[in-house]
Amino acid sequence: MRPQTATHPHGSGVLRGIAASLVFVAMLIAALSLWTTIPLSWIYIGSKVSETQFPSNGPYAVVAVGIIVTILLDAWLIGRLNALYMRITGTNRLTPMRPNWLKSMRDTAPAEAGTTTVVEAVLVGSVLLAMVVFVAWFFLLAGSPIPNQ
Repeated sequence: MRPQTATHPHGSGVLRGIAASLVFVAMLIAALSLWTTIPLSWIYIGSKVSETQFPSNGPYAVVAVGIIVTILLDAWLIGRLNALYMRITGTNRLTPMRPNWLKSMRDTAPAEAGTTTVVEAVLVGSVLLAMVVFVAWFFLLAGSPIPNQ
């Protein structure tokens, strides 16, 4: 029988919560870079590889291959962060946040089928955030494509 050590339950819970939150934010940043940083960076690199304003297929190939390879590496990183999140919290599911007034009086423990995984929440959140940023840029900062006369 192994001797058990007494630990403060709140200290480890708070530290685990902070660590899980940091991993979640890192996953969100990595997922958001799928739609923003990675394509824009490779387009910039492709523009620097090209010597003329009308490039041949070389810079296009650099951009396409670079985006694909970087997205695969980013997806691998998101998977590793998800595994770390599972190690910290013991689960990869987010608890459903259902208001009490929507629950039945006979409601039992929440079913696993209705919960979302952390990776699902991160990817959906990053897509929604990217869409909001794009719409804000399009309507507020892009300006009119119609020339002023």
